[in-house]
Amino acid sequence: MKKINTPIILASNSPRRKALLEQINLTFDVIPSNIHEDLNLDLTPSLFVEHYANEKAKNVASFNKDKWVIGADTIVAYEKKIFGKPNNKNESFDMLKRLSGNIHEVYTGVSIQNQSIGIKNTFHEITEVEFNTLSKGDISNYINIYNPFDKAGSYGIQDGFAVHIKKINGCYYNVMGLPLSKFYKKFFALINRKIN
Repeated sequence: MKKINTPIILASNSPRRKALLEQINLTFDVIPSNIHEDLNLDLTPSLFVEHYANEKAKNVASFNKDKWVIGADTIVAYEKKIFGKPNNKNESFDMLKRLSGNIHEVYTGVSIQNQSIGIKNTFHEITEVEFNTLSKGDISNYINIYNPFDKAGSYGIQDGFAVHIKKINGCYYNVMGLPLSKFYKKFFALINRKIN
């Protein structure tokens, strides 16, 4: 992987996004934004995640103007409804029950910003995910063991819920919270434009 020396900030406290950036050999600081989602915002899923990825990156970049800031936002969409993170066990159960046996989409928006040189690049990726049919016991056991309250749609494709994933169409890492291939290509294109 390419090695760069420019300062980078991840504007997210997601341990999964942190691990994914480390996986591609980036060195960075973590400064979570203080932006909170409003799921009632009247936007399509793609515009929703781009909006919040941009807001999160902009929030942190505003006081780190000379650094590269990465903001991201992930949601699940099913039957025109946006699912964010569940607030409690009941919401978690209801989300997984609705997604059971069905195909939904995972949207992740990413925003790469460097305010000192006027760069703001925001994009999104979509992955289709199909669940097996889940019993009430399947759902309750998963929630009790993994407490998936920090995950959009109330599940983690990389944890024990993997046994309930029938099929995916698209980027696996996008479901974890960062579309690595698209991010890598765009990020280094922006870095090289700045360097050259």
